[in-house]
Amino acid sequence: MRPEASVMHLDLDAFFASVEQRDKPSLRGKPVVVGGVGGRGVVSTASYEARRYGVRSAMSTREARSRCPHAAFLNPRFHAYRDTSVKVMEVLRAVSPLVEPLSLDEAFVDLVPAGLASYDEAGVRALAEEVRARVTEVTGGLTASVGIGTSKFIAKVASDLDKPDGLVVVGAGAEQELLRPMHVTVIPGVGPATAERLRRAGISTVAELESVSQDELVRLLGQAHGHGLFRLSRAQDDRPVVPERETKSVSAEGTYDTDLTDRRLMEGLVSRQALKVSERLRKSGLSGRTITLKVRLHDFTTLSRSTTLDAPTDSGPTIARLARGLLTELDLTGGVRLLGVGVSGLADWIQDDLFGDEDAEEDVDEVQALPDLPDLRTWVPGMDVVHEELGRGWVWGAGRGIVTVRFETAQTPPGPVRSLPADDPALTAWRPS
Repeated sequence: MRPEASVMHLDLDAFFASVEQRDKPSLRGKPVVVGGVGGRGVVSTASYEARRYGVRSAMSTREARSRCPHAAFLNPRFHAYRDTSVKVMEVLRAVSPLVEPLSLDEAFVDLVPAGLASYDEAGVRALAEEVRARVTEVTGGLTASVGIGTSKFIAKVASDLDKPDGLVVVGAGAEQELLRPMHVTVIPGVGPATAERLRRAGISTVAELESVSQDELVRLLGQAHGHGLFRLSRAQDDRPVVPERETKSVSAEGTYDTDLTDRRLMEGLVSRQALKVSERLRKSGLSGRTITLKVRLHDFTTLSRSTTLDAPTDSGPTIARLARGLLTELDLTGGVRLLGVGVSGLADWIQDDLFGDEDAEEDVDEVQALPDLPDLRTWVPGMDVVHEELGRGWVWGAGRGIVTVRFETAQTPPGPVRSLPADDPALTAWRPS
């Protein structure tokens, strides 16, 4: 721990859904669910309006629809999220060069290089308010929750205390008082399985965990996990804020509040992550030979499996196929809390026909034509489109040869809805240049 509160954690509120509400005026203030919209879809993000109905990330889309049938269910638009994230990270790097992005919507910032005259609560709070205001300005109205503390752990806990659009500062010496009444799941690494193991030992709060010896925790949870929880229950965290380094791999992963047990659902998630990785590779002009699957089990055992190709690829279907194959090699009994797909061995060239077009088309169909796939003739809810006469809008729905479009943008009031032939040559997918 540091002697002063100089670590900031910033978390954009309901990020994917907030971007959709920003860009689609008719959805502002209404329930929005972003994720796969098909039968095997999974919720990525739900707006706060949808969360009131119990919709949560990693929930199946089927269950989300049953809880909130009147929500707008949209496919993700990763280009819009990335563009917004870049602006936020630029704001943070203007404060300090030590910025550690955790994902598109959250990051740690080491405030020491900011050179504040004082790191008392008033000083860091004033800086954080400036950052939050600037984030709202550059993102076109998005809000962020911020926590500041003496370590990354405390800053992350603090940012969750007053969501959305909150700011909490935890000063030096106040960490354990804050943590002690909280449930043990506030500590990183304590998921449902570990929480249940601790509950059976009579441990539910951080205060109860703090009273247990290190030897006993090691006996209960194993060497690494036991030592880690012993330290974190006492707010001991000296991890530095590590800025981005040169890219040696491209990956996507997700951590889930509820352990996953449905293998078909996991295959779908892995396929979606593979497509995200593929898109990032192509945007960077890269390809890679080694595909790696990362799995963290219910007991926090982390496994990885890799396979290496003869030639580099940036093909989403190819990466998805190989990642799913690696998944079949693992015993997932008991559940999975994290899945990730990565590509390494990067190069700036590809061999396009590694598996052939026929196989690629089969795999694209299998993962349900997610957004940003090359076939822009597939209309999916939430997709940006432009019509030669009616202008820009987004796909509300499609089926039976008809595509329904709401014609509006972030800069216009809620727009009209029009139904058009799905093969209308005047209608095309739209991307900012």
